[in-house]
Amino acid sequence: MIITAAAVTIALGAIAQQSTPEEGIKMYNYKKYQTAQKILTPLSVKDARANYYLGLSYLDAGNTLKAKYQFEKYPDDPANISGTARVAFAMKDAAKGNEIAKGLAAKAKKKEVAPLVYAAEALTYSDGTDLQQAIQWYKDALAKDANNIEAHLGLADSYRKITGGGGEAMTNYEFIVEKDPKNSLVLSRIGDLWYEARTYPSALEFYGKAKDADNTNPLPFKSLSQAYQRTGKYDMALTNIRQYITLSDNTMSDEISFVEILYQAKANCEAAKKAQELLSQDPPADKKTSLYGILGFAQADCGDSIEAQKNLRTYFAIQKPKSITPAAYIEYGKLWLKLNNLDSATFYYMKGIEGDTAKNKTDIYRQIAEAYRGKKEYCRSAEWYNNLIKSNPTTQALDHFWCTVMYYYCKDLKNAVSAAERFEEKYPEQTSSTYWHARILANVDSEATQGTAAPLYLKWIEKIGADVDKKDKKSDVLKAYEYLAAYYFNSKDKEKMTIYLDKLRALDPNDFYLKQIEEAEKSGGKKDSGPKAAPAPKKK
Repeated sequence: MIITAAAVTIALGAIAQQSTPEEGIKMYNYKKYQTAQKILTPLSVKDARANYYLGLSYLDAGNTLKAKYQFEKYPDDPANISGTARVAFAMKDAAKGNEIAKGLAAKAKKKEVAPLVYAAEALTYSDGTDLQQAIQWYKDALAKDANNIEAHLGLADSYRKITGGGGEAMTNYEFIVEKDPKNSLVLSRIGDLWYEARTYPSALEFYGKAKDADNTNPLPFKSLSQAYQRTGKYDMALTNIRQYITLSDNTMSDEISFVEILYQAKANCEAAKKAQELLSQDPPADKKTSLYGILGFAQADCGDSIEAQKNLRTYFAIQKPKSITPAAYIEYGKLWLKLNNLDSATFYYMKGIEGDTAKNKTDIYRQIAEAYRGKKEYCRSAEWYNNLIKSNPTTQALDHFWCTVMYYYCKDLKNAVSAAERFEEKYPEQTSSTYWHARILANVDSEATQGTAAPLYLKWIEKIGADVDKKDKKSDVLKAYEYLAAYYFNSKDKEKMTIYLDKLRALDPNDFYLKQIEEAEKSGGKKDSGPKAAPAPKKK
């Protein structure tokens, strides 16, 4: 132990020789609290300002008692007095916090600014305080020193916390940037203002400027990650959160932010592994719940359904029902579907829908329909696509396509015909809408005697034009020619039958239906010997 203590003392001494209070303060502002503490601890012995920021680094890291002890070392210093007020607010003693702050502000002499600024900071950076009072103290300070950067920063941060205060916040941030264009901290704050206004392109612009102004500042990288996540650019979100982890103190909070982005960026196997590591380190209770959720959902997507089920049972058991999102229920339903438990899957899907307050539920219906389609539960899939279309008839053509096809594979021809008619009526320009309408009617007219599919197959052939000779169309074109040849054979229209027999022969001389019709022709062309239309394809 003696050797270890000596080593620590030497290390801290080395930091003191190489570092200044400004470097420690910078680390505090960049929320690198552990690094700030290492730098400021030896300096705080003789420097009240270093001591103040050391106390703040403990306070913001959650160690209130240690912060209290630190601030009390300089009982007459305005900054440290402000620190004791912030401790009081952190300990839910607002009366004491206000008393200390007001007493400090009253100490400001005629030209003194510091007591006013520090008193205001105690209110600005604590919860449940009188921000209007803080704003007034900052204004009083600026009346004495209009260029005081710390007062402008605190004033901007105060306005930012007030509804409708964004404009005043921006004015004060921009004042600082005019004086110091490379102020990475303030550029990042401007990015935050735009982010809070959901103006993500401007947020990304200023986070980029903050990063370029000081590439050792981890905050812009975290903010860039969040902004890219909001805009759906998950690869960029992941790139920036990795850089943030490299630059930050890599605390438990940092690691949790990292695993959240990993999951949102669909890096599920890595997210599952990281969440498992963090759970083994006894994280805070509120974070433990979300980590179980991330672990379970990530494992489900990573392919470990059994472990996913176990961890999600834990998540749903400990999470407050009001905090469970509709999307979480939907994802849980997908897991049950993977485990072939249709009843549980449907139960959680319905809970997701019931909890979704959005008027337009097409996305959630589509997710469910796709999940059933992936499991080849064609009838269930068709039902959900149908629900989607009924709730939003103007939905995309692909939803109409899958609704039609799922009913067809389900062998529910009545609903398949209705879906096909609706599809073609809504999207007549889509070649697939005409083709599937024809194919389903051909399946209904399985003996090729009524000819109900003939006009639609002819219409489809005309639509695709030269594409009729493409290899990827061969299977579909064969089905059309087979039906048309069979129908014209049965209706004794030899001229048209010959046209489509020749087309079949050119496309596939060994086609089964071609051979069947040729044999029937040789036997005298009796109607009873005619071929049937192509049967429905087997489920894939």
